[in-house]
Amino acid sequence: MPRKKKEEMLGLPVIPLRGLMVFPHMVLHFDVGRPRSVAALEEAMMGDQKVLLVAQKDGDVEDPALEDLCRIGTVAQIKQVLNLPGDSIRVLVEGMQRAQIRALVQEEPCWKADVVLHEEMLPNTPEMAALVRFTHEMFDQYAASSARISQETLRSVKDVDQGDQLADLIAANVLTKVEDRQAILDETDVEKRLETLCGILIRETELIAIEKQVQSRLKKQIDRNQKDYYLREQIKAIQEELGDKEATDVEELREKLRNTPVNDEAREKVEKELERITRMAPGAPEIGVSRTWVEWILDLPWGKYTTDNLDLKRARRVLNEEHYAMEKVKERVIEYLAVRRMKERSDGEGAMKGPILCFVGPPGVGKTSVVRAIAKAVGRKFVQMSLGGVRDEAEIRGHRRTYVGAIPGRIIAGMKQAGTMNPLFLFDEIDKMSSDFRGDPASAMLEVLDGEQNFAFRDHYLELPFDLSRVMFITTANSVETIPAPLLDRMEIIEVPSYTEEEKLHIAKKHLLGKAVKEHGLPEKSVKITDGVMKALIEGYTREAGVRQLSRVIARVVRKSAVEMLDKDMESVQVTASRLHEYLGAVRYLREMPEKKPQIGVVNGLAYTTVGGETLAVECSVMQGTGQLKLTGQLGDVMKESAQAAMSYVRAHAAEYGIEEDFYKTRDIHIHVPEGAVPKDGPSAGVTMVSALTSALSQRPARQDVAMTGEITLRGRVLPIGGVKEKLLAAYRAGIKTILIPKENEKDLEDVPPHVLKGFDVHFAETAADVLKIVLCDK
Repeated sequence: MPRKKKEEMLGLPVIPLRGLMVFPHMVLHFDVGRPRSVAALEEAMMGDQKVLLVAQKDGDVEDPALEDLCRIGTVAQIKQVLNLPGDSIRVLVEGMQRAQIRALVQEEPCWKADVVLHEEMLPNTPEMAALVRFTHEMFDQYAASSARISQETLRSVKDVDQGDQLADLIAANVLTKVEDRQAILDETDVEKRLETLCGILIRETELIAIEKQVQSRLKKQIDRNQKDYYLREQIKAIQEELGDKEATDVEELREKLRNTPVNDEAREKVEKELERITRMAPGAPEIGVSRTWVEWILDLPWGKYTTDNLDLKRARRVLNEEHYAMEKVKERVIEYLAVRRMKERSDGEGAMKGPILCFVGPPGVGKTSVVRAIAKAVGRKFVQMSLGGVRDEAEIRGHRRTYVGAIPGRIIAGMKQAGTMNPLFLFDEIDKMSSDFRGDPASAMLEVLDGEQNFAFRDHYLELPFDLSRVMFITTANSVETIPAPLLDRMEIIEVPSYTEEEKLHIAKKHLLGKAVKEHGLPEKSVKITDGVMKALIEGYTREAGVRQLSRVIARVVRKSAVEMLDKDMESVQVTASRLHEYLGAVRYLREMPEKKPQIGVVNGLAYTTVGGETLAVECSVMQGTGQLKLTGQLGDVMKESAQAAMSYVRAHAAEYGIEEDFYKTRDIHIHVPEGAVPKDGPSAGVTMVSALTSALSQRPARQDVAMTGEITLRGRVLPIGGVKEKLLAAYRAGIKTILIPKENEKDLEDVPPHVLKGFDVHFAETAADVLKIVLCDK
């Protein structure tokens, strides 16, 4: 084969083309409008009228650089130039031969480049003849499968036998992708050029075959859907002619809508959605989504209300049968029923907004079960929703319909479950909600628990106003500290205190023992426990504010009794103190009783914990040192600050109690609160620390039959504290007879059971001096 001849042309003007490519032996015209291209055209016309035409890699680049151009283009002869309106020029050119840019020699006002010309010499070999014939065959196959090739192109290709002209002609008139056409232009070897072109034609022929298969399949699907629609319309027409009144799904939903008293906005949206369903193609997936949305709306209890049972005597009886104590809770429910009854008498309607109550108390005191009893007493449907650990706002308000698998929130789901517009809705553990990236459910609850706006609650899934104003919302919490302030402001707080030992005794006798006997399949009253043994069980084997642990212990006693009844063929068992030890083992909890004799530096305080009230001994020791104050016992920041305030008060009044005035320089003081593994915090141990410090520094013994509580200030004022009832119950259990509490807490003694209060000598303190006068003995 003859070798390729390489010639050079210096300073040849360059015109970049966008979306266009010129091949050798090709005549075409194009418009020139960019300033640099116009300048190149003018430069060529002043010379030998030759110009290099190269394609841009990206046609969207308005002002390309050298790297934006393909390196191989076509040297073309300008045949004609025609000026057009709008400063553009139409040029007629004829492609001459391939050329490669060697170097750019000028950039302004137009590009000029030194180029290397490629002039191919066709090899006269059998391989070339075979390639030309194969190319014709591939082109014929492509033309037969594609309807985009004109008859003129077919005739032109058929008449060409030269390999180089054949490849360029097919590439210029048939190939649509710029990358494919540039690949043909870049190939200077004719044999390789034909091979590349055949590969492209084969690929495009296969793609066209696949496209036809897809089109055929889609056409069949469309035809089938049209046929199904036509047949359904025929069936519908036949049913109407025959008088067949069987309704379709949509007609059933329309009938249900007519019989459901939904609000105007809901009716309008549902009708629009049903109309949309009828226009959908049968089998479309959107039909199921839309039908589910409509069914959710129509399944809600629009306009359905239960009638409240307003018999106060019956309500009292039900509440007293179900629960012992809890007087404040029962009183609030009776107040609600009384107001409802009076309202019905006055205006004949019961459209009063439902109250939003929050029962706050330690675990196990029966907050959740008393709500069930309230629903039974009032005669309302009961729905419970546990909020413990809820982090997702969508749990409350639902998901929007745009999400796959969207469902309404638990509020709407609960209303559907209740089947009425005025159920009793319990939000259990509302203080256990938290927030993360999915939203803040506590903020979503603001709308639900606000009587001024929950008459038009909007769930994200339904996007319709739904009336929650007649719902009686009750929430429970162990502590109000973790409830956000705006949410807490919407609720009426009712304290559910821990039980006293006497209350636990009544609950165990009246409820827990009989329930355990029944659940374990024993005959009624087959297990008998005297009051003394039950008290020993409560005090020795349980330590809690509620009765959950007590219920489990009693169930264990019943199981042990069942075993003994079967082993010894007995009909009943009387649980004695010895049997109690045999069933449950050694006593688990021993209450630390106070010392009998006065002690130096040891004072009894009173604390309120999550399991109720506890006595809290505060010990103070004084040693030779440099004035350091050491605090131990896992004290919180507030309690440490109380110790600092107590220290400052004692320093300021050292002379009054016979204490060395420079003790803070020569003595180290260590204050310890026993049970060091238990965290402790709060300001109510202030007076206790003052008393312990004064006793230790003055060496005056402190009475051990006295217990105290109260916050201290630097001036010695005793400020009020909380949990008075629980603290006095702890002192009552410990056998302490003298109590010191802040003067401002005198009003809280109304909550203390009379039989407990009767056994105390209560002193009210306004200053620390009042406390020390009673606590400290003479040396």
